[in-house]
This record gives sequence, C-alpha cells and structure tokens, in this order.
Amino acid sequence: MIFKKEIIRALVPVFFVVVGFSPLLAEDGPVQNGKQGWGFGVLPAISFDADLGFQYGGLVNFFHYGDGSRFPDYDHSLYFEISRYTGGSGVFRFYYDSDRLFEGLRVTTDLTYMPEQAYDFYGFNGYESVFNKSWEDDGSADYRSRMFYKMQHNLFRFKTDVQGAIGDGNFRWIAGVNLLNFDIGSVDIDRLNRRRSDEDQLPSLEEQPGLYERYLDWGIIPEKHSTGGFVPEIKAGVVFDSRDNRPNPMRGVWTEAVVLVAPEFLGATTGFSKLAITHRQYFTIIPEDLSFACRLGWQHTILGDVPWYYQSQIITSVMAGSTSTGLGGVRSLRGIRRNRVVGDGMVFGNFELRWKPLYFSLLNQQFYLGVNSFLDAGRSTSKVDVKSHISGIDAPIDDYFDFGAEALHVSYGLGIRVVMNRNFIIAVDYGRAVNEQDGDSGFYVGLNYLF
Repeated sequence: MIFKKEIIRALVPVFFVVVGFSPLLAEDGPVQNGKQGWGFGVLPAISFDADLGFQYGGLVNFFHYGDGSRFPDYDHSLYFEISRYTGGSGVFRFYYDSDRLFEGLRVTTDLTYMPEQAYDFYGFNGYESVFNKSWEDDGSADYRSRMFYKMQHNLFRFKTDVQGAIGDGNFRWIAGVNLLNFDIGSVDIDRLNRRRSDEDQLPSLEEQPGLYERYLDWGIIPEKHSTGGFVPEIKAGVVFDSRDNRPNPMRGVWTEAVVLVAPEFLGATTGFSKLAITHRQYFTIIPEDLSFACRLGWQHTILGDVPWYYQSQIITSVMAGSTSTGLGGVRSLRGIRRNRVVGDGMVFGNFELRWKPLYFSLLNQQFYLGVNSFLDAGRSTSKVDVKSHISGIDAPIDDYFDFGAEALHVSYGLGIRVVMNRNFIIAVDYGRAVNEQDGDSGFYVGLNYLF
C-alpha cells in the first residue's frame, strides 16, 4: 500500500499499541520458545484518497507450525487480503506457501485480482522519458491534470511455483506456471469526478489527454496492444539457498537464475522469453541483532517482442507483497515513483542495514522491533523502442523525451518492522529519491522485508 502526500492516513492502531507497550515488556534477547499449531497476524487497511475515495479492508496471515519442532519454520502459510477504495481500486489476493504439502517440494501459489483506477505510467526507459511534476500539481500554473501520469490497469494473476532439491546440498530446481491477464484503458474521469465539487473537477480526457492517450496517438503504444492482453508464462531455473531463516536471514546466500517463456501457442498475444538472475546475500555483524543484506537483480529479453504492458513486471520466485513491478516503488526502489523505470532490460540493487533493538512478549506472542536503513538503485539496461515513433508528433519533443539521459536512479531511507513469531512482519518504510525526475519521496505500509 502506497500513501502519498495528498492521502489522509489512518495508520494501523495495532501497530501503535504494540510499539507503545513494548518498552514495558522488553526482553534481554530473542525468545527461543517454539510455537505450535495455528497462529495468525492481522493488519487493517484504512485510508482516504481525494481522487480514489475511502479505502477499507485488511489482511490476515495464518501460519501452521505443526508440533513446533521446526519453529520459526512453518508447515503452511495462508495469506488473505481484501481491500478496496470506494472509487473502484482494490486488492483481492490469496497466497499459499508450504514445504509440507508434498514431500520434498516447496509449493507457492498466488491468486490475485487488482483493479486500479489510477495506475502510474511515466513512459519508458527511465530518464529518457521526462517527468514534469507541475503538470499533475493543481497548484501550479502549468497544471494539466492529477491524472496525467495515470491509466486504468486491472490485473488478474494466477501463479504457482514448485521447488525441489538437487542432491543433498543447497541447490534446488524451480519450475512454474504464471497466468496474467492485463485489462488496460484510460482513467475513468467521470467516475472519479462523482465525489468532487464543481470547482475541483478533474479535466476530461478530451480537454486534457494524459501520457497514456498521447502515447497511443503517437503510435509508441501499438493499437493492437493498447488495452492489454493475456500472458501465459512457463518458467524454469535453478536456485541456491543457504539462508538460516526465510523471513529475515542473518547469514547465507539466496540466488536464482530463471528463464521465462510466454509462447503464442498457449495464447500469448506475442511470444517472448526473458532471463532473470537475482542474487541475495546476508552478513551477520552482531549475532541475532545486526545484519547487512543486499540484493542484486538483472533481467533481460532474450527472444521475441515483449508487450509494453508486461515490461514493468519484475520476475521473482517468491512474492513478498501483492505487486512485483518497477523499477520504482515499495518492491524495488523505495521513494522513487512506481514504474518510473521501465525498459526491455533492467538492473537493480538494494542494500540494507537491519537492526533488532528490542525483543518482547505480548499476549503470549513473541515479538521483536526491527529498524533498517536502506539504499536502492537501478536503471534500464535495454531500451523499449520509442525514438522511431516520434518523428511526426505534434508536441515539443523536449517536454516528453530526453534521449541518452538514462542513468542510475537512486533512493535512500529508513524503515521499521514489528515482527510477531518471527514470521508475521508489519513493515513501514520511508524513502527519498535523489533526483527530482524520480519524484520526491514515498511512504509505505505493508508486510515483510523487501527480500
């Protein structure tokens, strides 16, 4: 969940209760008692957005620890999330993770529907697409529309990955099937204007088309792909995993290399394949309390023509949240606008110092408070073809494009984690962009460490 400056926030009451009581319940170190049977964590979602309306809903994560002998490892995790804005956007998600459903296999399944009335779209190839903040600022003399960098984006996703051991070591094979359907169009301005006063109405698309409409008109987005499509994915690869703990490792390596194929014979609008390599490593500085974690990722198209609406997807075997897009936003470059960097190939890195200053017990549950500082960076490494489409556009080129400008996008910030039973992790992050072309800052509330 991303909360920007214009959003009136009503953050999580449970979070502040936990933090408020924790100094009175402090322990000297981590509690080692195992949990048995079922446990769960709950996080409500409550906010208000001047354009999207009131958000209501929440999430719950159930964990089954069996007889507790493997704690903090669990036998089964079932995650349910339902949240919705009165303006139509929402998240409807079920996620399952287990290494005990089938002997010797880890199975993860994700079933998600995410309708978004105002989905971020800033063009392609990072800094080569100019971001003009004043065009969406209704207090600026250059104001066009708060929806200028938005489009309607409805995503249905079914994703199942299976991993199995290779020999007796830390190597595993991975295989998966992902089915994604993208339903894309212009922002429904009439719907968003229903709750606004006459003097605060958003301009119509006829009066002020957004970037999505302009890209359609200029042919950068091809007409046959303009409203999205179906993408069936088959993927296979290899994983090396020596982590000592899955939710927040103190030491170890987690590296994966995956080839993803979207074949036309399964219904893909256009066939393509991508290669993704992600390396994560964890270093102990102070046992149990302080660690350094880093993630390096690269993905690139190796065959075919990737639909423009798929280029923002970050390929990963495990989803730490409901979205996996970027670069920019809560799951990649925190503090940078979501989807600010979209290319045919992308590279990114995340570097975190993670500290656990406080352990405590509350309501017969084990908690710790985590604090992390981070530095995120990424850029496009292979470009979406834009230049060949703009020779005849009826607009100042420099207002929209700066060819050759792409460089590293950098952000930094701080985060807080409240962790129950070492698995249910409430996450709060605040990040700032270094370059104003990437926006100002981002404030995020959700679950889990980034990686």
